[in-house]
Amino acid sequence: MLTRILLALTLGLFAAPAIAGPARAACDRPPLLAMTYNIRLDTPADGDDAWPHRRDFLIGQIATMRPELLGLQEVLPHQKRELETALPDYIVLGVGRDDGREQGEFAPLAIDRRQFRVTEHGTFWLSPTPDVPSLGWDGAFKRMVTWARISRRFGGSRLLVLNTHWDHVGTVARMHSGAMMLEWIARNRRKGEEVVVLGDFNAGADEPSVQQLTAGSAQGAALVDAKTASAMGSFGPRISFNGFDPFPREGKLIDHVFTSPTIAVRVHGVIAQHENGRAASDHFPVVALLDPQQGNGGRCRRSPK
Repeated sequence: MLTRILLALTLGLFAAPAIAGPARAACDRPPLLAMTYNIRLDTPADGDDAWPHRRDFLIGQIATMRPELLGLQEVLPHQKRELETALPDYIVLGVGRDDGREQGEFAPLAIDRRQFRVTEHGTFWLSPTPDVPSLGWDGAFKRMVTWARISRRFGGSRLLVLNTHWDHVGTVARMHSGAMMLEWIARNRRKGEEVVVLGDFNAGADEPSVQQLTAGSAQGAALVDAKTASAMGSFGPRISFNGFDPFPREGKLIDHVFTSPTIAVRVHGVIAQHENGRAASDHFPVVALLDPQQGNGGRCRRSPK
């Protein structure tokens, strides 16, 4: 409990309106917290780290942090239902990757309904046949993107948000996945929309599949890594995959938050919490505090308390 309180106080400090400089929003609109979190599927093979033993801790993390934008990975259908029940303030979007309905893992987007309206949403698969559940290139599993267009209830910001889980085996699949996502954003992004991309990319920032996201595409789409763009740097460990070790000594940051260049990033962080020496998942959640700049028309106002 103490670690949760300290974490909430820390992020509250980072979110304070008194922060000045390049991270300051264009108007007096509160920033939004984006989180990507691979929650690890429910499998008895995990023993003491299986979902029933860590579910309440993980849900408590999300409830305490209250991210407005939440990208989840490795979510089985019953896990999705449990999250929806425990977190009623979120609209949870997405389909199962195996059949486009309820079969297989979800990579759902959870949007805080108190802050945003969802105006459109959908799914595409990272494969040569993106409109149907399908395996791409040298991938081990079907992979997909869950996306949503959202508008802020109190301020007018419009965002195009994507959440994904890239393949852990196929290097060719990851390269194609990055190119495909950039092309999709370039084709589908509307004037005045800013972009947030969340996910478990199964690749570090130094790998070509991820580097292309910030290099852009032939269509002109380009993203910014929230970690490098953060005005206040990054807190927490330098890795996100922990293998259920709450104190890992080595590894990579493979869970990322990317944004369009106009979004100011106040702070980026990796949340390395544990409860009685156990991690809530085999990944740490990764967060970024964001200030969207466009779409407000100078008419930003805070939501009522």
